[in-house]
Amino acid sequence: MLLDSSIIIYAAQPEYSELRRFIRDHSPAVSAVSYVEVLGYHRLTEQERKHFEMFFSAATVLPISEAVLNQAVRLRHARKMSLADALQAGTALAHGLTLVTKNTKDFEWINGLSLLDPFKPTAP
Repeated sequence: MLLDSSIIIYAAQPEYSELRRFIRDHSPAVSAVSYVEVLGYHRLTEQERKHFEMFFSAATVLPISEAVLNQAVRLRHARKMSLADALQAGTALAHGLTLVTKNTKDFEWINGLSLLDPFKPTAP
């Protein structure tokens, strides 16, 4: 599994203990894109920055490799999408991982990309 940046941010909020448990139980990877998006946010408080630095130091951060770049280019040729989304999806595709995101609609069109919205109730 590969966590989208928004999932990392939601998990830091006190009301999302179930999401933190999900992350703990599955030990998903994160993209270098999420590292930049989350830690690079200009309005982080010192406490938030320390929290996210601890999170990323414990996480498996996947680099932006040539395979990721090739996937991202292919996706952006196919449809207009943000650079960050293309790199996130490209990372998931290049590593054969499920992308964990609340924004599944942004990625549903991508053939071969497995998606999981941890906020949606699962079928019994």
